[in-house]
Amino acid sequence: MAKLKIKLVKSLNGRLDSHVATANSLGLHKIGNETVQPDNPQTRGKIAKIGYLLKVEEEA
Repeated sequence: MAKLKIKLVKSLNGRLDSHVATANSLGLHKIGNETVQPDNPQTRGKIAKIGYLLKVEEEA
């Protein structure tokens, strides 16, 4: 299954509580944190919600 490499590139300060919770559920707490998640509808939904804070790359 494909994987997504997700990096937090913008601060969570001052964001909506639900957006901060979504970032935390992905394992992203500070700028520069990276995580690898499976490419599935649940992960894609989280990315769609807070995509403006993230940099996303597909892993081979």
